[in-house]
Amino acid sequence: MGVELMLNGAHLNLVAFCHYNPDVLITGQVFALFSIVMAAAGAAVALAIVLALFLTHRSIDVTEAQALKG
Repeated sequence: MGVELMLNGAHLNLVAFCHYNPDVLITGQVFALFSIVMAAAGAAVALAIVLALFLTHRSIDVTEAQALKG
């Protein structure tokens, strides 16, 4: 959660920089959008891993996930 808050702060800074410096047009907004898309892709991958673990072991208990190490 803390990382997401820091990323949102960075997005706000990028968009504000773009608003107050019209010479760069939409560069800050493009970087912010790219960062949001990458965060969403990371969340989707994490959800897919949890789902695969549940389908394999019928549980998302961390102690049962240790069996996958070996």
